[in-house]
Amino acid sequence: MQAERADKWLWAARFYKTRALATQAINGGKVHLNGDRIKPARRLTAGDRLTIRKGPYSFEVTVERLSRQRRPAEEARKLYSESEESASERHALYRQRKLEGHRAHQRERRPDKRARRRIRQFKQQ
Repeated sequence: MQAERADKWLWAARFYKTRALATQAINGGKVHLNGDRIKPARRLTAGDRLTIRKGPYSFEVTVERLSRQRRPAEEARKLYSESEESASERHALYRQRKLEGHRAHQRERRPDKRARRRIRQFKQQ
């Protein structure tokens, strides 16, 4: 295998759960190849350097192997190697966000009945 589509490789390497999400990320400018934006059909070869942004985190990886199939996570990790600098920055950001109390999927909820009464009372004064 000489080259593989970028969206297919990102899916096979388990950076994204579906190829559609990988395509959406590439089209949204979240994936760069050697510092340049790419398209989903761009062919990747071994040795290419990718920068992948997922939320607040950034991965700088080098493509080691190519795969057309999505394999178990243990095998998927062998498809790329992440730079030490990237991994340490990502772990530091994770620890910092954890200390600050950020929650990835926390949504603001509507005020409950008691809170709504207090808001009305406050506005009437």
